[in-house]
Amino acid sequence: MKKDVAIVRLSQQEELIIATDNSGSIGMKQADDVNVPYDVVTYYNFRVAYMECVAAGATPLSVIVHNFSGDDAWAQFVRGIKRGMQELGISLEITGSTESNFTLNQSAVGLVIIGKRPIRISHPMTYNDQLEVAVIGKPLVGDEVIDQPEGIAPLQLFQKLADHPDVVTIQTVGSKGILSELQQLFSTKTLTFSSTIDFIKSSGPATCFIIVYEKTLSTHIQNIAGHLLHHVHVSESMNDK
Repeated sequence: MKKDVAIVRLSQQEELIIATDNSGSIGMKQADDVNVPYDVVTYYNFRVAYMECVAAGATPLSVIVHNFSGDDAWAQFVRGIKRGMQELGISLEITGSTESNFTLNQSAVGLVIIGKRPIRISHPMTYNDQLEVAVIGKPLVGDEVIDQPEGIAPLQLFQKLADHPDVVTIQTVGSKGILSELQQLFSTKTLTFSSTIDFIKSSGPATCFIIVYEKTLSTHIQNIAGHLLHHVHVSESMNDK
């Protein structure tokens, strides 16, 4: 089961998938720890929530913004969300609210995406030697996100792989890092993982994601992802053999 979303049953056939992301002390206020335009902030908020929603197998329907950065930030927040939509070639309804009674010293914003999917029973994943595991993109956080755009997995690439009929699963990587996501993705605790990429580092606003696919697709996936693909070697723990 995808752990980073809420699931609400609508009927015998459909359920809502609710994904969220937030940012604090990132924006245009003097006291912010990271200074970037507000449209950049919500572009990455949108990335995270959208990718979580799609990774759970849902079709996103609407976006909700919780703005704690003042009335003047609203239009920029919306601009960032629309940038993400434009990259994907989609249009979602946007609504939300602004805290206008009180002024915060630091910027803050929350973003929710609501999607819908057919009801399905989720099972923990098991690994076998016919599967390939890879990370697409680099784990980046803070100013690295601005300074190293070439390491960020594009939304279009994520969507293309999420839609691929032969991809077994896809999972975003957030602040807990790649290793944490890999350990939760597979049902057995006897697996160890290794790669040239940093497994512990935060991936901030989902700058990378994990993909699991049949080994027969290796060349195809490599051609699609290019330099952004980092292979993950999976093996059983020697203590458990």
